[in-house]
Amino acid sequence: MQTAIDKIRELRALHEDGLLSREEFDRRKNAILDAAHAPVTPVVTAPARGTELGLMAGQQVGPANRRYRLERLIALGGMGQVWQATDLATHAELGHSAQVALKILSPELTESAGHAKLLVQEATRARRLAHEHIVRVYDWAQDPATASYFVIMECLEGEDLESLLAREGALPLARTLDLLRPVAEALDYAWERHRLVHRDIKPGNVFVTARGEVKLLDFGIAARARAGGRSALDAPALSGTPGYRAPEAGAPDLVPSRALDVYAVATMVQQMVSGSATPAVGTPARPDGLRDDQWQALREGMAQDPAGRPESVSQLLDRLGATVEAPVETPAAAEEVALPPAAPAPDPAPAVTDPAAQQAAEAAQARSAAAALAARQQLREQQKRERAEAEVARRARRETLREQLAARRDEEAARARQAQEEAQRKALQLKAAAAYLAEQERAKAQQAAPVQAAAPVPAEPPTLLRDRFIDGAGAGPELVVLRAGRFQMGSPDHERKIAMASGAQKNWLARETPQHWVGIARPFAIGRYPVTVGEWRAFAEASGWQPQGDVDWAAPGFAQTEKHPVVGVSWHDAQAYLAWLGERTGQRYRLPSEAEWEYACRAGTRTAFSFGDAIDTTLANYDGNFTWNGGPRGEYRRGTTPVDQFAPNPWGLHDMHGNVWEWVQDVMHDSYEGAPVDGSAWESGGERARRILRGGSWLYNPRYLRAALRNGFSAVMSNDIVGFRVVRELPEDAAELDLS
Repeated sequence: MQTAIDKIRELRALHEDGLLSREEFDRRKNAILDAAHAPVTPVVTAPARGTELGLMAGQQVGPANRRYRLERLIALGGMGQVWQATDLATHAELGHSAQVALKILSPELTESAGHAKLLVQEATRARRLAHEHIVRVYDWAQDPATASYFVIMECLEGEDLESLLAREGALPLARTLDLLRPVAEALDYAWERHRLVHRDIKPGNVFVTARGEVKLLDFGIAARARAGGRSALDAPALSGTPGYRAPEAGAPDLVPSRALDVYAVATMVQQMVSGSATPAVGTPARPDGLRDDQWQALREGMAQDPAGRPESVSQLLDRLGATVEAPVETPAAAEEVALPPAAPAPDPAPAVTDPAAQQAAEAAQARSAAAALAARQQLREQQKRERAEAEVARRARRETLREQLAARRDEEAARARQAQEEAQRKALQLKAAAAYLAEQERAKAQQAAPVQAAAPVPAEPPTLLRDRFIDGAGAGPELVVLRAGRFQMGSPDHERKIAMASGAQKNWLARETPQHWVGIARPFAIGRYPVTVGEWRAFAEASGWQPQGDVDWAAPGFAQTEKHPVVGVSWHDAQAYLAWLGERTGQRYRLPSEAEWEYACRAGTRTAFSFGDAIDTTLANYDGNFTWNGGPRGEYRRGTTPVDQFAPNPWGLHDMHGNVWEWVQDVMHDSYEGAPVDGSAWESGGERARRILRGGSWLYNPRYLRAALRNGFSAVMSNDIVGFRVVRELPEDAAELDLS
């Protein structure tokens, strides 16, 4: 039983992670202490499981700007309840209809920082999985009345495979494969696009809609395959459901592989074809109706050694499906082959006593049996030929489709290159024309003005600063000194209209309003680049820092060098680095405020990006499959790039657009109403569990890279698209700066 001290310790962890206010922490702590010292009274009745949330139809949940009305209870589970609900705010941003499904975490899990973090992690990861056979996850939120977290998901009508099997019993192998092929496609997508394995496939997580569509549910404990360790949230107890969990799932330091999902699906096939309500315990029995080759393929999928299993679920189903219609050589299966009707048996003849007549009758019977055997053999050969021809035709069609798709992609790529070359040509023409006009104006000015001996003043380079460590063992990040100034923060109307045309949603754009003037009262120094892998490695080795998320900063799933921006660090991890850096240099380091970040990003410009209103993948790292305002398609690099790969903005700062999202100090607010106008961080009100991200990343499309765009993310979470850059406060007297 959990003691009061344990409960208070979990509450404190939740509060320190920014998921619980101080007032709420004190209220819950006092309630726990009161309950611990209350007199013991007999329990009359035990509440039914699931009722502890106190939810009922018609009740509204969620924060003030994102309310949902509960309509009916769909399911109860270990994590809480799932309700069908009506989205009262009609969030066009989320791209769903008014009806949604809410997965609400139960209170005992809400009090645990680890479980609350797991739910947020589930929603954040699942939002990135956009596939027709994966249930859509829109967002997550917290209900202020109950403090419970919940995930907003696509609402489905139908039943899961567990219910279908209980209703129909054993299924033919052909139908079993039809139901599981969409699951295989979803798993292939998750692996090929995100390097994720599901790790909890079971009949309850495969849903068949009323229209016959198959959806894979609950990527909540899905894990990215990577080298190295894993987080506490990837503990073996969470790695799948007993009966479907592969033998190696609980091994220490397991690197998740597709073999985990192959084992679970093979177990499901055995269960579905057998008609069993639960997976087999111990050695699985051979289902009726499976031939030797089919049973061998299924046993390989359930092999104890993951190396002995097929490489993917698709490969497992292909091996089973390739022989579903094949003839069987056993007497029992031979009955399934359509054969000509046997000749009627002759009436019993009187006993033949003549040896010659008896010998003739036996010879006739032998010839008849041989003819029947030859007919059956001929029919088998004909069926084999027909199946082989059908397989050749199917492969030919698949190859033709593949060639057509490749040709279409090549054509699109050629058009994109042509458009990009044309845009570059026009840009060069405009640049040449502008240079010519400027030269003409300069010549006219020289003729009109007195001749001066002074040489032209070159453009002022950025003022760079780098703090040496006190012990002389190294130095901090390279910084650019920025002067005080004034700028307009937010986006103008015309930019938001272009963003809408590019796919942005109204609620996202509302965050960038109202556009307002902000004064940066004091100069400051900001990182020339995002903090790099090499800089983070020095901190991790010196401080003994250990990651808490599921992304390994040293091996995030794509190639990187010491010059790439670090990823896999939360907002709290960034704070730890800043405190360490301050101790090593004797200077005050912090995250930039949101206003300071946008001021530095714009660098005196008023366009969507610091290099203008157009963008392509030669200027920043983002998903080049998407475009901005009719611009060209480009490269999708599938990971970060070195921080100095792209040209800096006019103030000498690199990667302010794209590569990685960057943490700032401010908490999340839905607009600029009430925001500070002096450049300071906005840390009052808002959603304290979330902090602001700026700049876009390699995974996102170009509209997210705009200087004005604002995103919010849980301060306790980390992934492979988020990093940060530092700010160093400057002394009042500029002469105190060490610019060597």
